[in-house]
Amino acid sequence: MDTYLAVDIGGTQLRAAVYPAGATRPLAQKRILTQAKDQAPIDRLLDLIQSVWPTDHRVCAIGMAAPGPLNPKTGVLFAAPNIPGWVNIPLAQIVQSRFNVPTFLGNDANLAALSEWKFGAGQGYHNLLYITISTGIGGGVIEDDRLLLGHQGLAAEIGHITVLPDGPLCGCGQRGHLEALASGTAIAHYVAEQLALGVPSSLSQIAKPSARDVSLAADQGDPLARSALTRAGTFLGHAIADFLHLFNPQIIVLGGGVSQSGPLWMEAVRSSLSERVISPEYLHGLVITKAALGDDTGLLGALALALSQTSQPA
Repeated sequence: MDTYLAVDIGGTQLRAAVYPAGATRPLAQKRILTQAKDQAPIDRLLDLIQSVWPTDHRVCAIGMAAPGPLNPKTGVLFAAPNIPGWVNIPLAQIVQSRFNVPTFLGNDANLAALSEWKFGAGQGYHNLLYITISTGIGGGVIEDDRLLLGHQGLAAEIGHITVLPDGPLCGCGQRGHLEALASGTAIAHYVAEQLALGVPSSLSQIAKPSARDVSLAADQGDPLARSALTRAGTFLGHAIADFLHLFNPQIIVLGGGVSQSGPLWMEAVRSSLSERVISPEYLHGLVITKAALGDDTGLLGALALALSQTSQPA
């Protein structure tokens, strides 16, 4: 039986799974911590792949989803957040040399878009925008049934568009990026700043309120929490209006923990994007929905990459 091996690389954990051709239910899967004192992350990755390798089935290709900027055409990972030493590493070549199987590498947010399009909420659509709003903000674009990559595979870094010049410092070192204003981290930072200024809130009883804490407090009517979610949703809506002008998608799929923040946040997103579009035609027939694949989006994105690169149907 022909199979495909998918790998989801994260700063905290590594996951690998083997899928039969034409199926999205794995034959085997395993997860381990990315880092350990006695073993380098690359060796842990290779050992993980070996541990799920099928002994009685052929592996046609390996797909890998990784965080950070990378070139999917060369398989080089330029930098991986929270994985020491992974700078300009030819990751696809290393894995392919070890296992002698065609190996492909893609950015995790881009591949999440691909997985939702092929297997999740975006099935049946030809033009899709995927946005994940969590600790950071990332995304991917499907344009006429193709994943948008750009010249070096660096396209669709949608969390790093400038929405407020000279605004808060982003994790990338620039100011005013969408990620610095609308991510879970940004929500938590904003609330911490307001509390430090003496703004009253039930959140003052929590040492370091997280975006999840803010969402729960908003559900209970806390004014600061509600203001923080509305602010973040408004900035995201403004950015989505820009994305509509650029890509004109049929469907927007929202993933990540912040996307579960409830109707207050969602209403801020919808109303602010509606205010900023240059024509109501951008909203005509537009679907905005939640991601469907949950924790499996990374593995299924890696699977979708392997299938697409070997011209196999999903």
